[in-house]
Amino acid sequence: MLSDPATLDDTALDQLFREARTQNKWQDRKVPDAKLEEVYNLLKFAPTSANASPARFVFVRTAEGKARLKEALSPGNVEKTMTAPVTVIVAHDAAFYDKLPFLFPHADARAWFADNPALADTTAFRNGTLQGAYLMLAARAVGLDVGAMSGFDNHRLDQLFFSGTGWKSNFLVNLGYGDPTGLFPRSPRLSFDEACRLE
Repeated sequence: MLSDPATLDDTALDQLFREARTQNKWQDRKVPDAKLEEVYNLLKFAPTSANASPARFVFVRTAEGKARLKEALSPGNVEKTMTAPVTVIVAHDAAFYDKLPFLFPHADARAWFADNPALADTTAFRNGTLQGAYLMLAARAVGLDVGAMSGFDNHRLDQLFFSGTGWKSNFLVNLGYGDPTGLFPRSPRLSFDEACRLE
């Protein structure tokens, strides 16, 4: 008889979920590029529809990149983003389906999307958002802290970073090593009975 896979231990669950916090303030400590590759090389294995993998990630970590990014930020997000070692632009490729002959070779999956813009847009946005969440968990899994946010001008950001491409920004994720003095008290969460139904 097959046994259930083991649950992660409490240390891992705390690091990923229970004790993890949205960071607003950062230690002055660089994140090596190798660590960013480690994050991507974890998140890429998480599931997407037809293995479409539409998310695209821009790891902004230079002064020049941060200066461009600043032009699109809402005022309340400027300081925490400028002081974060890395800010990830989580985007998606509107023409993700062009990669499907490689990513999903068992069927002509490209044909499902290439002539159906509405389905392609929905699939790119939904699965790109999923991959952004996977990025956050992968970052926490390798010891980084995370501060995801909206609060920016998508259109301006796309002009600054994605002109001439089919990429579209979704949300931003600051990465680094958090300074706990910038944390707010943890907000409440809904109980199982409030948020879930069993049918």
